[in-house]
Amino acid sequence: MTTTGLHVKLFTATEAKAAAEVFHRDGFVCVQDALTPEQLAFAQQGAHRIISEQLAAVGQENMNRGYARHSFGDQLHHPEWTMLVGLPTLLPILEAIWQSEEFTCTGAGGDYSLPGAKIQRLHSDIGESIHDPQGLVTIHDLPAPFIVVNFPMVDFTQRNGAIRFIPGTQRSRATIPSLENEPVWMQESLLCASAGTAVIRDVRCWHGGTANNSDNARPMTSVGYYAPWYRAREAQILPRTLYSTLVPRVRKMCRLLVQEA
Repeated sequence: MTTTGLHVKLFTATEAKAAAEVFHRDGFVCVQDALTPEQLAFAQQGAHRIISEQLAAVGQENMNRGYARHSFGDQLHHPEWTMLVGLPTLLPILEAIWQSEEFTCTGAGGDYSLPGAKIQRLHSDIGESIHDPQGLVTIHDLPAPFIVVNFPMVDFTQRNGAIRFIPGTQRSRATIPSLENEPVWMQESLLCASAGTAVIRDVRCWHGGTANNSDNARPMTSVGYYAPWYRAREAQILPRTLYSTLVPRVRKMCRLLVQEA
């Protein structure tokens, strides 16, 4: 995969060990054809439905990530998102990263930008949770505690707002630069992934959206996982009726999210 400023290799589930090594080095790794054409079409259907509902409810001027940029919020209660939890194209790589099958699902969502959205500041998706009174250990000193897998619903391009990633920053204690101080090479570190690709990322890795100068929405769905040894407060977001339809492996991963009867 060639991008403006980023050149990344695409992996498959049969290359789990090599994919895990790249993940630990860069803070993210890309998996080709993570979704079948049928799964992609189903996910796209769900994404476009929720975009229409949210746009009608709030308008693009009042979106929660700035003008024309919005988070889906947690959508695990919809089958288009529940489908993403236990994909056989991804589970072997997650198992290789954590050397365990005991990771848990945190929910599923994603975001989108509409035409006119501006560039987004670089950021990390997790705050400090260690609070070492001696200041010796921070969240950046740990193995990956929280992984999000992103699924582009359209081909990401320089024009429609591809995400930029700064490799190797998942362990950095440096201050994330403001837009005004961001080097040009960072602004050009775009990941122009194809629809149906998966981007497995350590949420600490610096990333940010770019301007959507196209005529169409740029949606990206996601599913999240906590490391086997990491926990945060989980919301009960998964209806028990949907939970009961899941295969045993996915039920185990989602067991902390199921609503009470």
